[in-house]
Amino acid sequence: MISVVITVRNEAPNLRRLFEGLLVQEQPFEIVFVDALSGDRSFEIAEEYARRHPGTILAFQRYGSRGVGRNAGVALARGEFVAFIDGDCVPDPGWLSALRQELRHAEVVAGRTEPIGRVRYGTLERIELYQKGSDVTYPSCNLAYRRALFDQLGGFDPRFITAEDIDLNLRAVRRGATIQYAPDAVVYHQMRTTTLRFLYQAFWNGYGRKQLTEKHGSLWSDYRPRRLLQRQRGAMAWLRLCAAAFGYSARIVGGWGSRLTPAASSPIVANPDKER
Repeated sequence: MISVVITVRNEAPNLRRLFEGLLVQEQPFEIVFVDALSGDRSFEIAEEYARRHPGTILAFQRYGSRGVGRNAGVALARGEFVAFIDGDCVPDPGWLSALRQELRHAEVVAGRTEPIGRVRYGTLERIELYQKGSDVTYPSCNLAYRRALFDQLGGFDPRFITAEDIDLNLRAVRRGATIQYAPDAVVYHQMRTTTLRFLYQAFWNGYGRKQLTEKHGSLWSDYRPRRLLQRQRGAMAWLRLCAAAFGYSARIVGGWGSRLTPAASSPIVANPDKER
């Protein structure tokens, strides 16, 4: 069985589309929904679906980073495999079927993510980073792990603000896993609707990249800044780069007291108030 783990904060406008898209997936599966104490109706919507589909959907609240929420969700999952998707996404009807097929022979599978909404933000090129032939930057809005490997890795590092998925992928590859790309496992991702939100996301992405540098300095040894600059085309790409650089610098200035080290991630701990 595949356990679909979702962690959200204030995604109420998108959740009905997400749940309806998940409920038509190929069985068997379960949905573990973790709400990070949203200020909107996110948790109420999830509870509504959980009441209508008992045994398939579990919803609970756990405050913390995305890594904290996902780890708590996985701890309560019952599946042999765990798949991650975000609250602002909609899966293609064949999403889980395509992931399941690849998971028969792979420990980590990354699907294809297609932008919807203001596509001019979504078409900006993703900056890949490779380790041992695998792109470790595949995002956790469309990512699946064999549960045994996820547990061996200690799950997501809860100290990360962003880039916790890159950190997890990197540790998996260094442990000997390969990341299998599944182009038929499609998720549609809602893009940021305003320039301000787009740049806000870029800022925190830059902050997360600095956290990665603290923990995995060698990750960047083969990367060339000149190549990065050559790939920035258009005003939005340069704005994104500037916002990310600002976030990277903010981590240097304000985050020195919480510098990350290569220590192992914290153990995965379930919500102590919730039993299955």
